[in-house]
Amino acid sequence: MSILLAALLGYLFGAIPFGLIIGRLTRGIDIRQYGSHRTGATNALRTLGTRAAVAVFVLDVAKGVAAVLVARTLFSGDPLVEWAAAVAGFAAIVGHNWSVFIGFTGGRGVATSSGALAAMSVWAILILAPIVVLVIWRTRYVSVGSISGALAAPVITAALAAAGAATVPAIGYALASGLLVMAAHGDNIARLRAGTERKVGQKEQVSPGG
Repeated sequence: MSILLAALLGYLFGAIPFGLIIGRLTRGIDIRQYGSHRTGATNALRTLGTRAAVAVFVLDVAKGVAAVLVARTLFSGDPLVEWAAAVAGFAAIVGHNWSVFIGFTGGRGVATSSGALAAMSVWAILILAPIVVLVIWRTRYVSVGSISGALAAPVITAALAAAGAATVPAIGYALASGLLVMAAHGDNIARLRAGTERKVGQKEQVSPGG
C-alpha cells in the first residue's frame, strides 16, 4: 500500500505544470505552442527567457525533491520506505511528462528526475551535474547533456552503492528514471542524427501576447 500511495503522491507532485504556469504569468502564452512544445526549462529558455527558465528549472527540480522527501517522511516506519521514496521520485517524472492537469502533456523529466536523484543520493547528483554541464558546454546541445546524464546516472549510483554511499533503491531509481528520460528524448535523438537539433542560445519567435 505504501508503494501505491507513494506513486500517487509522486505523480501529483510531478504533474504540477510550472512551465505552463510561468508562461501564462510572464508572457500570457502556452509554451506548448512553441519550440519543442514541451513545458520544461529548455523550452522555457527559448520562449520565455533566462529568468523564467531558471524559475521553471528550480521548481521542476523541487517537484522531484519533494516527492521523495514527503514519501520518505510519510512512510518512515515502513521497511520499504526507500523503495517507496524511489517509486515516488519515478512517478514524479511520469507526472511531469504526462500531467493529468494539462491533457497528459508536459516536459521530458530531466529537472524533476535530477531533483529526485538528489534526494535519493546527493553524492550521485554532485558527481553527475558537472559531467552534464561539461557535455552541454562542449556540444552546445542540452539534449546531449540530458541523454548523457540519463546514461551515467545508474552507473554512478551503482558505484556509490558499492562504496556504501548509496542504496539499492537509489540504483533502481537511477536506472528506471534514466530509461524514462532517454525515451522522452526520442525525437531529439532523431534530430541529432538528422543534424537539425537546436543548440543552446537559439530562441523561439513568440508574438506579443502569444
